[in-house]
Amino acid sequence: MTQPAKRFPAPPLDKMPEDIRTRLLAVQEKSGFIPNVFLTLAYRPDEFRAFFAYHDALMDKESGLSKAEREMIVVATSAANQCQYCVIAHGAILRIRAKNPLIADQVAVNYRKADITPRQKAMLDFAMKVALEAQVVSDADLATLSGHGFSDDDIWDIAAIAAFFALSNRLANVTGMRPNDEFYLMGRVPK
Repeated sequence: MTQPAKRFPAPPLDKMPEDIRTRLLAVQEKSGFIPNVFLTLAYRPDEFRAFFAYHDALMDKESGLSKAEREMIVVATSAANQCQYCVIAHGAILRIRAKNPLIADQVAVNYRKADITPRQKAMLDFAMKVALEAQVVSDADLATLSGHGFSDDDIWDIAAIAAFFALSNRLANVTGMRPNDEFYLMGRVPK
């Protein structure tokens, strides 16, 4: 097996704490492989647990954002942060959740020209501002989102997802995390 990251090698599965090993095996059973982010972050077990607890709290709950919209935020901001791992991995998830083989590439390259709704464009405009220049976020930004029907909780989610994945993007880049080959084809060709 190719190392999931260039730096900070993943511990062998049989040397990982039981709760982490159990989670990785469950992911492998569901998807057919273990995404390299799980293996790489297992290098630091306490941080692995905290990272995935926050990830799950942001990405798996019911709210005013669809699961595909959450992935759009990840793909757009990860492209801006030049994170190959997250663009490729979450691009695959976006294609599957949106049931659209083109959307992830469009969002990653230039979401302003992607086949998305004006509401989604406003969402991504705000997410990009949070990811790249959060210090200039203003009440006007929140009013724009409210005008598109986003609740205060939705706005928080957009900001939190952009901020959380800024952390993820930086860790992926520092570790030299490599996208799993399986991600490249997922959601592109109907089964």
